[in-house]
Amino acid sequence: MTIPALRLAGFEFRSRLFVGTGKYLRDGEPDYELMRAALDASGCEVVTVAVRRERLFDQKGRSILDFLDTARLTILPNTAGCFSAEDAIRAARLGRELLEGLGNRGAAWVKLEVLGDKRTLLPDPIETLAATTALIQEGFIVLAYSNDDPILARRLKDAGAASVMPLGSPIGSGQGVLNPNNIAIILEQLKADNPEYPVIVDAGVGTASDVAIAMELGADGVLLNTGIASAGDPVAMAHAMRHAMLAGYLARRAGRIPRRLYASASSPMEGRIAPRRTGE
Repeated sequence: MTIPALRLAGFEFRSRLFVGTGKYLRDGEPDYELMRAALDASGCEVVTVAVRRERLFDQKGRSILDFLDTARLTILPNTAGCFSAEDAIRAARLGRELLEGLGNRGAAWVKLEVLGDKRTLLPDPIETLAATTALIQEGFIVLAYSNDDPILARRLKDAGAASVMPLGSPIGSGQGVLNPNNIAIILEQLKADNPEYPVIVDAGVGTASDVAIAMELGADGVLLNTGIASAGDPVAMAHAMRHAMLAGYLARRAGRIPRRLYASASSPMEGRIAPRRTGE
């Protein structure tokens, strides 16, 4: 079964799963073949790549981009590891320059991450908003990673972000969606005047059910990396995430039954066989 395409910044994507390219390791070395197999299994059409030079090339001089089908995939440069608006803007410019040379349609895109500290890897809301404003003025299409804060989400949208990407939980934590109520409020507010505005849950996914939950809340997509790359079998987990995306999307639109305190019989009580009375 297919689902409607995700419309984002003038493009359409059949897959609503965005997948990262980090943490695929074998014996401490990057395993690009495993990464490529997992990306294929996920069915994703957008992949994120950190554009700082130390992440683009490994110790053997191999470029991660050599293992990505840049004709088929949209490369979404991200500013991972940046802790100020200034550093994030510099990384975004580097990503644009690199992808323009490859002719990839993600050249003007940036998944903006401006982190507050190295322990929690939570976004810095002030620096994130400042970087969003500056990058949009430079013509970037900004997908802004943010806290699950409805006020910040609205500010980022008003600043011109093409998508707001609230976290499910801290990066790499595998805790899933910790605050579904805030995600629901963000979705309600950002879609009030434009139901098509894309909100993508980003970070904290640990397993397939986390993807399904995010989609059941009404998210337009999910971005993840560690949940696949660090799984015992990344390729199998990528398949699971792909199917969870479909299941969650369909379940949201099918309409779940209300939660009840007590049971509700599946079969009608009328017309049932009467119990035998004592002495009959």
